[in-house]
Amino acid sequence: MTAVTQTATPAMWSDDELAEVRGVLQREIDELNADILRHEMEIASGDVTQGAGDDQADAGAKTYEREREIALTLNARDLLAQSERAIARIDAGTYGVCESCHKPIGKERLQAFPRATLCVTCKQREERR
Repeated sequence: MTAVTQTATPAMWSDDELAEVRGVLQREIDELNADILRHEMEIASGDVTQGAGDDQADAGAKTYEREREIALTLNARDLLAQSERAIARIDAGTYGVCESCHKPIGKERLQAFPRATLCVTCKQREERR
């Protein structure tokens, strides 16, 4: 195992690895911002096209598509917030530390889900509630 870095980040993460994670998260943030903009444009254009004379099937299809775009936008906003929070944790030196028990989050877990804030044990406990 390597020596502890200057921050509180667990020793299992090198500065290069953290920079790589930060880059991945930043690319996700950029993609999510583009997705959110696209979904918001779809929602706005749906409002304009909704007009009189639509039969019930057309109106239902438009409503479904609008609700779908809203759900996708909300999901993208949630992932965006999680990604921004992960970058803030990297900057603060707390990335890789469980917010509940303050023990290290497994490196494999963070490689699979870099936005994780809880270790596997604490996440399982949270999901059982």
